[in-house]
Amino acid sequence: MSGRVRWTYAFIDRPAGTFAAACAFWTAVTGTRLSGLRGDDKEFTTLLHDGADACVKAQAVASGPGGAHLDFPVEDVRDFIGAALRLRAELVADHGTWAVLRSPAGQLFCTVPWSGESIRPPVVRGSRLDQVCLDLAPSAFDAEVAFWSALLADWESVRGSRPEFHVVKPPPGLPVRILLQRLGEERPTTAHLDLACADIDGTRAEHERLGAEFVAHGSGWTVLRDPAGGAYCLTGRDPETGGLPAVP
Repeated sequence: MSGRVRWTYAFIDRPAGTFAAACAFWTAVTGTRLSGLRGDDKEFTTLLHDGADACVKAQAVASGPGGAHLDFPVEDVRDFIGAALRLRAELVADHGTWAVLRSPAGQLFCTVPWSGESIRPPVVRGSRLDQVCLDLAPSAFDAEVAFWSALLADWESVRGSRPEFHVVKPPPGLPVRILLQRLGEERPTTAHLDLACADIDGTRAEHERLGAEFVAHGSGWTVLRDPAGGAYCLTGRDPETGGLPAVP
């Protein structure tokens, strides 16, 4: 693939007014600490691990509820941009050494130069933030699956465990994968974070002690809302591999 993705970051996007609460919560549940703030408005920070490379960052957004997006550190930013544009992505902002793009369904993502990241963070108390889920209208789902499968051609693109899911899995060692979810209604694309959990109920209890609120429960997943109001999911997957548990 042009540009070759060498690492992945999940970005936690939260309103500026609740950004501090979001950072406090997410550092607690991921066993991390914050880097210094950076950006023109001090809107960016990285969740740092001791002994491993970071794979989660956070951004304070000036308007809207926030959500999540992906950053792709690559070998060649210009090649990656070109590949995305040929697949009908839109270039939103070109900062020279890095860029913001938008997928055909409207999901923002970024590409940045690879800085040598290679050591995946560990599982923390039985869970790992390892997935960004794109929530897609039925009319956008097939084209979005085709886009990400082509852009990330050396990743594994497979149907999910349910007909409304499709998974795009990175090569071994890369820390964040993509889940595409076909919704039951037409609405704009959004994105949220997923954690793979060995024990959903135990992880939920810990998150609620740290200020999360319960939203909904399904078969193999639980939706919570963090103290900044952002929805995310706890999913019953192996935190080491990201895969579903074996059926007895």
